[in-house]
Amino acid sequence: MIKIFVLMVLLVAVAQADVYLHQPRGSNNRLDEANRDRNNGNRLFDSQNNNRGGYNVGGIYYYEGTQVHFEWTNQHSCNDENNRCELIIQYNCEGKMRDGSTTSTIPENPTQCRDFNCETDLKYGMHEGFDYYQNCKYRSRNMGLFIADRNLNGKSARFTRQNNNGNRRGYECPEERDYYPYWGPTEWKDVVVMTSDVTRCPYYQEQSQNVKSRFACQVPDPYFQYYRRCGTGRRGYIIPINEEECKQVSWNYARDARNSVCRNSITSYDPTHPDNTENSTLEIFGKWLEYPSFGLKAPDCQEAPWSRDNHLGNSIGGFPNTYNWTVPNLNHEFCVFRMRYNITTADYDAWAPINWTDLNAVNPRPGKPTNIPIWDQVRLNETAARSRGYVFRQNPVVDVFGLSNMPLRLAINTNQFARTFQDRTHTFAVRPRPAELEDAVIHNVQVRGKRGNIVQTYPGVEYDFAPNRLRMAKNDYVHFQWTGSNTNPNNNAGQGKQGTDRHNVVMLEEPRYLEGSLSKTDVFGQWGLNYPQHLDNTTFLGLNRTDLDILALLTSHQFRGEMSELDDAGTYFDMKPRKVTQTGTYHYMSTRNNNFSNRSQKGKIIIGLAALIYKTIGWNGGEIAISGGANRVQVPRGTFSQPLDMRVEHWQKTDCQQLLESLGSGLPGTGETASDCLAVFPEVQVASGENSMWVTLKLSERQSNAKVRVYQTTTGAASTWNEVTVNSTGDQSVTFQAQSGGIYVAKEEPNIVLIVSIVAACVVVGFIILGTVVYFKKYPGKWSKIRTNTAQGVQYTVRSFQSKV
Repeated sequence: MIKIFVLMVLLVAVAQADVYLHQPRGSNNRLDEANRDRNNGNRLFDSQNNNRGGYNVGGIYYYEGTQVHFEWTNQHSCNDENNRCELIIQYNCEGKMRDGSTTSTIPENPTQCRDFNCETDLKYGMHEGFDYYQNCKYRSRNMGLFIADRNLNGKSARFTRQNNNGNRRGYECPEERDYYPYWGPTEWKDVVVMTSDVTRCPYYQEQSQNVKSRFACQVPDPYFQYYRRCGTGRRGYIIPINEEECKQVSWNYARDARNSVCRNSITSYDPTHPDNTENSTLEIFGKWLEYPSFGLKAPDCQEAPWSRDNHLGNSIGGFPNTYNWTVPNLNHEFCVFRMRYNITTADYDAWAPINWTDLNAVNPRPGKPTNIPIWDQVRLNETAARSRGYVFRQNPVVDVFGLSNMPLRLAINTNQFARTFQDRTHTFAVRPRPAELEDAVIHNVQVRGKRGNIVQTYPGVEYDFAPNRLRMAKNDYVHFQWTGSNTNPNNNAGQGKQGTDRHNVVMLEEPRYLEGSLSKTDVFGQWGLNYPQHLDNTTFLGLNRTDLDILALLTSHQFRGEMSELDDAGTYFDMKPRKVTQTGTYHYMSTRNNNFSNRSQKGKIIIGLAALIYKTIGWNGGEIAISGGANRVQVPRGTFSQPLDMRVEHWQKTDCQQLLESLGSGLPGTGETASDCLAVFPEVQVASGENSMWVTLKLSERQSNAKVRVYQTTTGAASTWNEVTVNSTGDQSVTFQAQSGGIYVAKEEPNIVLIVSIVAACVVVGFIILGTVVYFKKYPGKWSKIRTNTAQGVQYTVRSFQSKV
């Protein structure tokens, strides 16, 4: 039997240790329900989360090439010394994916579905397909995994250490859910792996099905149907998971189809066919097939953001943990994100290169001690450790002092020492851009949270704009879009009609005092106020009055009605992308939900002249490409030892000149400016020794004899420019290494060496001419003789040609 070692994407927890997606909205198996607790935790997937988590609805769409802004909370820490963790985001746009209209779990028996086809019965929500689950249900589980002391009730892939009874949730495959990277074919494409040990990133990226194919066994169809009806027998499964055993699977009708009831369950059975007789000699064998990779780029992989134990809240700095992903060209109306959260205990080395089945309990059952050498951790020999209860088992009783009179029971659940939690979104769409926005930079602004106070929404969150703070460039586009529910619990706190979610956007009153480091110049709206600016006096992102009315009163979706608290508006709002035409810092709010001392729903948008991109880059390296990729910063793997929040801005030449003048400086050197300015933040030394970033600047049209030089400065010392050594120069770009952030620009300056060479050559020629003139003036007879000989030579040459003709 195949033995494969992989990471268990599972979590340590005694109580609930959950993960919740807040943006995009995670369902936690919820579907438009009016209860605090969800109706059915088995509806689509196994979340292992608290029943009160999740959001009722989440239907939204994204344009291709825009960014999805993820926000989440995870309860039992990540990237902390208390555990080892992974956070994995994936998406799936396969099959007939849908939310459904009932909270009941989709049936496995087709007779319980409309037209005897559960995949087409739209009443039921569905993520994975029926055949996907059937293959899992009858496929051998990986017998090389660590199951501790758990007594698994079956041998197929639906039985795992965490799901030892083989319970079904939707059409999810429990084994695929619990392990990553999974060794068999899956429908889920990888977006990012965030891990507490980034040295494993190369492994994750190389093993992802995005880039690496999978192999699986295809057994003969009549063989599968026959044994699915008649049972799998002692082996416990129908489909092997290794090549050798797969090719040994065979089907012969005369030999195998002895049970008439099972024979009649073969849907492809034709009793008149010559192969389906007792005299048939046809034998069909299993096939070991390759399932190609998805043909996508390897997933991003980076350090997991820090979070603390026993806390579903924000991270460092008071902001939620986030990740931004650029949507590829999917063009699909029904997709789903899933996030899986892993904590692995440090009580044993989950990545040790050993045979984990040797550590399982003999004849496993709860409470039976395993062979994990816990004694190594407590500095006891094996005999002493076992006698004092220091073994890995269910709720062991340990003799701490070795006196036999002070036993302490430990709260250890062996199916939770490494445990998977997950959340999945409601379905969303990815759509092609309109032709007029094909090359535009579009930023999504949406709403997270649900109606209620902090206690009533927990473990969800209260309302907020997402992202709460957005930086963008003038002439970019902003896309306001949100959704909500009419079936929140009626006693949840909030304004307007009970149970309803509604939102709008208006700018706050003009600044009255300074806030933080901001001046009143180019600041619109006071963050600390709670009254809106009158629309007649509002300058918000440069939008026209019609768009301001739409954002404030939702007039594109609602005509009149009771709109003081937006009650008559619908739950969904979409103002198509609008061009931002003014710079500045804008503070805005929702008039319905911004209730001072109870909850705040405010947002900030900062508009600058420069195109910019944010990205966190750590040990695994990465690239920030801007303005179509012509300008970029590449960070090789191993350059940074810690994750670094980077920002790259692209300044046009004229804008860069204005910025530098405002800082009391100007462009460096002589000659023509050969590039726009590229600003890399933070403006400090970020690499040392032999480690460097590689920076590429796009060049303007070059002068053939000019030399390209690159200079660097910082906003704090803009009058001081340092020349940077250039590694390579092409017709369209220049590349160099850098160990610090700052403002970089290329200049074309005269080629001094070439100019000196030409001047020197001209001087030499001049001296030769001058010497010749002086010589012939001194000896005029010499000059006359040369003229006479030259004339005669010409005559001889002419006669020679004439004679030949």
